[in-house]
Amino acid sequence: MTTHGKPLDSVLETIGETPLVRIHDAPSGVPIYAKLESFNPGASVKDRIGQYMLERMLERGDVSAGGTVIEPTAGNTGIGFAIAAEQLGLDAIFVVPERFSLEKQQLMDALGARVINTPTEDGMDGAIERAHQLADELDDAVVPQQFSNPLNAEAHYATTGPEIYDALEGEVGAIVAGCGTAGTLMGIASYAREQNPETYVAAVEPEGSLYGEFIEEEREEGEYKTEGIGTHNTETNELFDPELVDDIHAVPDRDAHEELRRLAREEGHLVASSSGAASAAAKAVARDIATGEIDVPYDSVVTVFPDSSERYLSKGIYRDFEEWEN
Repeated sequence: MTTHGKPLDSVLETIGETPLVRIHDAPSGVPIYAKLESFNPGASVKDRIGQYMLERMLERGDVSAGGTVIEPTAGNTGIGFAIAAEQLGLDAIFVVPERFSLEKQQLMDALGARVINTPTEDGMDGAIERAHQLADELDDAVVPQQFSNPLNAEAHYATTGPEIYDALEGEVGAIVAGCGTAGTLMGIASYAREQNPETYVAAVEPEGSLYGEFIEEEREEGEYKTEGIGTHNTETNELFDPELVDDIHAVPDRDAHEELRRLAREEGHLVASSSGAASAAAKAVARDIATGEIDVPYDSVVTVFPDSSERYLSKGIYRDFEEWEN
């Protein structure tokens, strides 16, 4: 599927304008729609921030053409940045914790980037520290830092949010999306609240993540298999604004896994665990709208499916739950 009717000059011109598709396992009268971000050229939502952030940083002089972008990333951001960096004349280095998807790391390498692994036990904090060390060692190097850079959320305010509202002619009742950096949800939520302050906004995290602490909900920290969303250290999630969020859904890995398999089997969506969690939470919100427990300006729910399952096949994402690897 493509929305483009003529030849384009660059792969960057194919980013965005992704399909918004109805999810059929929903309550009667409350449709759920998912933004399918795997239709981007790098097959994830992170292509949006790769292009937007690097273009703005070049314009501002944060880095110059021929300089180096260094980013700590679980993978999809690296792919998005690598695509944009090459087209914009920048070198790219990505610092990735060892446990994250091998497929993503291979793609970053294929796109001309250098990949540096850090120990799994050091988490994203270790990757962030190493990225800044590298930037200090190189001339004309910058760390965009997706976890704290407002350009991350701004990219979704400028693109993803308007696309959703254009597709539904403004009739959006609730926004439900996973939070890793929180840039996707914060950007869409900011745009949504400008259109209608009564829009319901829900964040999604895996059970074991600590995002709920932002709204003073008790959370028990634990390991989780769902990849790309959640946090073990809220101090690193500087973009999250509790004032823009009505609720935070903690979705167990088992529920996310069950839903991602259902989405493939019944609806033809080859999506990963963060999409499974987002879909499970979106269905819960839709049920509460249907029963009147949640008031919304329109009876509709929109969520985001960030990427494809193909990057997680080596981890057994479609096997039995017990065989699915961290």
